[in-house]
Amino acid sequence: MSRPALFLLALCLSLPATAAERLQKFADVDVHYSAFNSGFLQPEIASAAGIVRGKSQGVLNVSVLKDGKAQPATVKAQVRNLLGQSRSLSFREVREGEAIYYLSQFPFDQETLHFKVDVQSGGGPLNSFEFDQQFFPDE
Repeated sequence: MSRPALFLLALCLSLPATAAERLQKFADVDVHYSAFNSGFLQPEIASAAGIVRGKSQGVLNVSVLKDGKAQPATVKAQVRNLLGQSRSLSFREVREGEAIYYLSQFPFDQETLHFKVDVQSGGGPLNSFEFDQQFFPDE
């Protein structure tokens, strides 16, 4: 695994509990995901991953594993604020060594956001899950 991927993985595991990596299991597929403020990333790590750092820029990171091995997938998501304003997220696939992950950025204010994520891997069924997360702009 390359240095940027290791740093991104280490970051996801060291974020506060509200932004730490989460897991959703579907039959034989595990979907790992995390949402966090892009300002948590060091500038060189963000640059290597193609992420724009900003006080009110969030990142959604999704990876799909089958039997512990990264799988290519189609990932789509919607994010909605408490006022009901919704936006579709576009994901960029990042491959580093054997790791495959999908990144999307989104703007936010100080707010709780609701995410609906759809993942399909290897011609398998469409798997969906939802989660809420609160975001705060960097100072």
